[in-house]
Amino acid sequence: MEIFNKSIAAEVASKLLEIEAIRLQPEKPFTWASGWKSPIYCDNRLSLSYPAIRKLIKEHLYSIIQERFPSAESIAGVATAGIPQGALIADALDLPFLYVRSKPKGHGMENMIEGKVTPGQKVVVVEDLVSTGGSSLKAVQDLRNSGFEVLGMVAIFTYGFEVAKENFAAAKVPLICLSDYSSMLPQALANDYINDETLASLVEWRKDPTIWQPRP
Repeated sequence: MEIFNKSIAAEVASKLLEIEAIRLQPEKPFTWASGWKSPIYCDNRLSLSYPAIRKLIKEHLYSIIQERFPSAESIAGVATAGIPQGALIADALDLPFLYVRSKPKGHGMENMIEGKVTPGQKVVVVEDLVSTGGSSLKAVQDLRNSGFEVLGMVAIFTYGFEVAKENFAAAKVPLICLSDYSSMLPQALANDYINDETLASLVEWRKDPTIWQPRP
């Protein structure tokens, strides 16, 4: 797991906070599907409604793929949030686009992968957000099972959990992200989204979200 550029990471985090794609509520935490209590909720799909930010994200992801994965022959988005970003980038790169469902379509061809399946084709996967990496790496495995050569994955934001780093390393998938939790916290503090006390609680959550509790 790698952050492409520290200054870009700070810029992207600042923009996501500005449009409330990242929301911080340590005093009234969100509950994830896993049951974890979380002081942060990240929905990068909101960036699609802001043309300047949408363009900024597209251009940076485009640059990553050109620099790190120059042999890419297609782009694959992870359903659902990775689909629009992936399509934008594929268009910019003039490459074929496809996307990977979380489960097979329930009727018709019952496809897991939508788009032309070309065994042996080199593909870069586009993801919106990486937490533990489970759903992202499932998409990678589905592509591999269909004969694609997965060069790596790019994502807008990651929480930077150690378990995600371990999962991507085990799957031998390079992951390059525009921004992450550690880059976001200084931006949130500098722009008065949080104070020093809130920052301490957010740092605690990042250390071990399984046992974190909001401060009274």
